[in-house]
Amino acid sequence: MDEKQTFQKLSALCARSEHCAYEMTEKMRRWLVPEEVQAAVMERLVKGRFVDDERYARAFVSDKLHYNKWGRRKIEQALYMKRIDRRIADTVLDEIDNDEYLEVLRPLVEAKRRSTKADSDYQLRMKLIRFAMSRGFTMDLIEKVL
Repeated sequence: MDEKQTFQKLSALCARSEHCAYEMTEKMRRWLVPEEVQAAVMERLVKGRFVDDERYARAFVSDKLHYNKWGRRKIEQALYMKRIDRRIADTVLDEIDNDEYLEVLRPLVEAKRRSTKADSDYQLRMKLIRFAMSRGFTMDLIEKVL
């Protein structure tokens, strides 16, 4: 593919949904686009605001928190895997206050408590803590909910 075709395909993709720079670079790599063409296309995508990692991170964090019910740690790991700059990830994650996390975590733990069988209160508590931690929530928030 030449530069024009690559740009058209990727800009159409970005117009439909948010994507980060890493995803676009990986697509071009899989399409075996030469590196100099990749650089030129990425520059055009960024200048045309088709790709904006901060905008992507905001949308990603919002979706994962509200729809997937993920906590900060799990979202942080996912952003790291998407190669989002650490400063951008920290800024976006810091904008979400603990009350919002609690609004997500509380119903999750309550539902899990109803469906979990345990021999003792201690065992139930450990199962709930493990569950919440696997969702990416921190121990201090888990303690508040429990």
